[in-house]
Amino acid sequence: MSNDGATAVSNVAIAVIGDGCAGLSFAAQSENLPNHTMHLFSPQPNSPKNNHVWGYWQMDWMKFVAPLTFKTWYKWSVITADTEVEMQACHHPYKAVKRDGWLAHCRKNAKQNGVQFHNDMSSIAEFSNERVFDSRPPKWRANMMVQHFLGWEVRADAGSFKDGTAILMDFRCDQSRGVHFIYCLPFSDSEALVESTLLSPNIERDEFYEGAISTWLSDCAGINRFEVLRSEQGAIPLGLMKRHDPNYHGIGGNCGAIRPSSGYAFSFIQKQIAVALSRAASGKELSFSTPHKKIDLFMDRVFLSVLRNQPHYAPTLFAAMAARLTGDEFAIFLSGEANIKLRLKVITAMPVWPFVRALFSMEAVASG
Repeated sequence: MSNDGATAVSNVAIAVIGDGCAGLSFAAQSENLPNHTMHLFSPQPNSPKNNHVWGYWQMDWMKFVAPLTFKTWYKWSVITADTEVEMQACHHPYKAVKRDGWLAHCRKNAKQNGVQFHNDMSSIAEFSNERVFDSRPPKWRANMMVQHFLGWEVRADAGSFKDGTAILMDFRCDQSRGVHFIYCLPFSDSEALVESTLLSPNIERDEFYEGAISTWLSDCAGINRFEVLRSEQGAIPLGLMKRHDPNYHGIGGNCGAIRPSSGYAFSFIQKQIAVALSRAASGKELSFSTPHKKIDLFMDRVFLSVLRNQPHYAPTLFAAMAARLTGDEFAIFLSGEANIKLRLKVITAMPVWPFVRALFSMEAVASG
């Protein structure tokens, strides 16, 4: 009697719903998931016109993204009406990758790895719910905080931008609608992505963001003549959310990958996938979990409470953090890799009373 069956490892068929960042990033690494056959379902195929620039700090789990990176900054700044803090990193620079390039790269790798693509959901019922991983957006709660933005990629005269320094936050803009800042990624001295970003529960009309960008370009950057090459916009919910469909496991933003305090997701999605693949390689069941530590989620909850109820403090808070930390420490903290010492350094950089009021407010809501 042959004992081949005793030593053979069965092939497990899994389904991934969605061909966005999380779904395709996972599919692109399917070769690192032996003894599995992956099926990727695209209920609403992504349109190539919805291009975005995704920024991230270089971390160990992001090394394989480097070939797709088109710009790197070792310096970045946080600017308020009164101060400008420029930070410099040695080991964790800020990088940019384009959404369409990344997704095309992942799709190509996934096909080479044998991932089977489906353009509709008609055969999803063939898979056990335990073998389905859903990357569709999670369900937003009513009136939750949102990071919403509109950006223009612009071309101006040579010398218009300081291309060696990214501007992560410039608060010299209208602060009447919530936490509002301009985000500027200079690709060269003549081209840059300039975004108007708001943290608030209410999404504004396009004219508000466009007006803020135009005003910043003229009043702060001294640029009156420019060409808009393309635009991008989006809205990212900030906080904990329920899965898109509770019957399926989540992945990506549908499994807590979005950082509640910042809206950063690209790097955390890659981190989440790396952890899941590592666990599977050690013989554990394939599963995904939030890439954020409990202490970071608690700190984010308090921080979001301050930004929501005391938004006028935002420029002071971000400038204080930037002034206290080195560039590498700033990158490590926002990438969820801070140790206790670094977290304490951030906490002691903050003014006390806004956070005391936020804690009492949260306690009152919890007990009410």
